[in-house]
Amino acid sequence: MLNRSVPVFRRNAGFTLIELLVSIGIGAMLITGLSVVMGMISNSLSASSYNHQLTREAQFAMDQMVRAVANSRRLLLPLADNPATNWSEHIREETIPPTTPVDDSTKYTAVLALTLNPSQDLDADGIADADNDGDGRIDEDLGGDQTSDNAAGIVLIDDDGDGEVDDATTTVQDDDEDGLQDEDWLNGIDVDADGAKDEDGNGDMNNDGDDGVDGVDDDADGSVDEGFGSSDDDEDGQSNEDYYDAQVFYLDNGTLMQRTPVPWDESGDSVLNGLDYVTSALAENVVLFRVERLSPGAGVVKRVDLTLELKHPLSLETVRLHTRIRLGKAL
Repeated sequence: MLNRSVPVFRRNAGFTLIELLVSIGIGAMLITGLSVVMGMISNSLSASSYNHQLTREAQFAMDQMVRAVANSRRLLLPLADNPATNWSEHIREETIPPTTPVDDSTKYTAVLALTLNPSQDLDADGIADADNDGDGRIDEDLGGDQTSDNAAGIVLIDDDGDGEVDDATTTVQDDDEDGLQDEDWLNGIDVDADGAKDEDGNGDMNNDGDDGVDGVDDDADGSVDEGFGSSDDDEDGQSNEDYYDAQVFYLDNGTLMQRTPVPWDESGDSVLNGLDYVTSALAENVVLFRVERLSPGAGVVKRVDLTLELKHPLSLETVRLHTRIRLGKAL
């Protein structure tokens, strides 16, 4: 019997329409799932990036302020509490946006002001920037306008937290913006009973009516009370030539600013004084800046309490830093 092979019919390689549709559906689900996962990863990375950016910016700003406090001999602002006012001058706090007013203390604008690092030399001329007369001594011959900026207190700053800047009702010699001038000279005593010592002196820093300290050879040149005038506190023949160089930190529409005195004519008025400074932005998106002056008592070194909080406008992430630093710690 003759065997005959039965032909086997095979389907050509490929997908049927149904299989193709199923494959497309599965692929779409995989792509969708992958997109969700990638989106989650991207959001996580973005949030992490925002947080890192905020932290880095906040830390930089805080470091600048801490360094300024640690390298300063004198805290200019905040002022100590004045019993004649109904707010606390020693705390300066500002929020962005402003908090709802509840009492006079909400008029505060946050500010930190200090005398300049005595070793800073921006122009590299071998003379400290704070040594305005180049005699090797610093802040030894102040004038009635102790910051030499032609304004009550520190120019463009609300020194006493009453809501007014450079109070127009007083004079440039009113260094604490309390309406009086030159009423608290350098003697370590709170002469005007406003809670602060030596914060509003006159051209005769010790108020003794004589060159330097009365009856003392201040500059060791062999002459006592040379007769240059009571405003010549270092007996060098000049008067009121070595002022406080105020380094200032403040908020400007949510940006923390640093104002640094410079030893050149930055203002362009052909005079070197407290109006010669440069400003730089340290941190944006600040929602809280708080400065507290800590003065536990006589003979105890002052400390400064600093709080800074930033909030990212997109992620709404916040970073809050707080530190407490002793004045002049690095000197």
